[in-house]
Amino acid sequence: MKYLTALFLAFLSFSAFSQEIAMADEMRASGKIYVVVGVLLIILLGLLLYLVSLDRKIKRLEEKIEKD
Repeated sequence: MKYLTALFLAFLSFSAFSQEIAMADEMRASGKIYVVVGVLLIILLGLLLYLVSLDRKIKRLEEKIEKD
């Protein structure tokens, strides 16, 4: 039973992987992949800027606490 389950899961993962490749090929052919990559870059840059600003605020608060 374990071998049958493992075989089924392996087949399922290969099937899902081939579908993802086909979807990526379609998106690349229609040019939509660039929109997806652009949106991801914007989100990651936004997160990075937020973390940098948060780090600066924390440093200022730490310095203020040390002075008092």
